[in-house]
Amino acid sequence: MTVALNSENGLHLTGRLLVAMPGMDDPRFMHSVVLVCDYSDKGAMGLILNKVAEDVRMSDVLDQLEIVPTDDARAMPVHFGGPVEMGRGFVLHSGDYQSNLHTLAVPGGFGMTATLDILEEIARGEGPKRALMMLGYAGWGPGQLESEIARNGWLIAESSSRIVFGTKACDQWSAALKTIGVDPVLLSSEAGNA
Repeated sequence: MTVALNSENGLHLTGRLLVAMPGMDDPRFMHSVVLVCDYSDKGAMGLILNKVAEDVRMSDVLDQLEIVPTDDARAMPVHFGGPVEMGRGFVLHSGDYQSNLHTLAVPGGFGMTATLDILEEIARGEGPKRALMMLGYAGWGPGQLESEIARNGWLIAESSSRIVFGTKACDQWSAALKTIGVDPVLLSSEAGNA
């Protein structure tokens, strides 16, 4: 696979997917697929796509914020976005939405908004066409993610709306691997040298 070069650090990861290798020893990231929302020489920030929170629903979040939702909004799942700032919410959404306050444009036709207005609009049945509610995010300091990639912790795949919004969470890991020609059944947790 070819990775676009960035003059700052050799990689361009914003808008791409990180796909955890089977040997990932951190249980929070096992079999995870992370959309990198921001990447620079200062570090990286991303959202885990395929970890649905079992004990939190969108209705819980909206009730806590005293926002009255439609039935569709109430039923939205909440995802574990990562282990950093787990009390903070992030909405990963289609690029058709722009908050009046702040939306981070993510290459590939995505946006990420962490302001209350998007939750109010989703609750009214407005807002982006497609959205995933996340609690927390995945973060890496300078050089940390590059080191994990070099140690065979992550594969890099192109993102797509189909994988992010159109694939069940339980199938995203396999689907992301298949986009780069990797059969998940043949992956080994052991790294080797030729």
